[in-house]
Amino acid sequence: MSKHQIISNSAKETESVGERLASLLQAGDVLTLEGDLGAGKTTFTKGLAKGLGVKRTVNSPTFTIVKEYEGRLPLYHMDVYRLENSDEDIGFDEYFHGEGVSVVEWAKFIEDYLPAERLDIKISYGEGDSRILEFVPNSSHFEAVMNELLS
Repeated sequence: MSKHQIISNSAKETESVGERLASLLQAGDVLTLEGDLGAGKTTFTKGLAKGLGVKRTVNSPTFTIVKEYEGRLPLYHMDVYRLENSDEDIGFDEYFHGEGVSVVEWAKFIEDYLPAERLDIKISYGEGDSRILEFVPNSSHFEAVMNELLS
């Protein structure tokens, strides 16, 4: 599959990309989110939540592994960093094939549990305050989502 890039020049723009993407998502969609500390993963997810109609404040689920938010579609925000070197399955299938959208930070630690059809997103530092958002759609559905997002 192809790669798509969006350059964001501010946290507000990063949030806006997440919000626009949310309008194109459907139940059962899985997004992986990689990026260094402070790159903008939570900022992006806040935009996604806003676009899904979530009213609660979104913050990183570092100590809980999964945070669930109610919106137009439920948002399942996961930070699986603490599961590195663990064989613990916390019921990922119920989330990944459920009624909501799953966002998985540090997804490489649960690679075996991830569905093949997903949208991989990497956020990295650009020049100054800018961020490079790289999207790799791993299905025709997500390829269509990206074409719509970029049009």
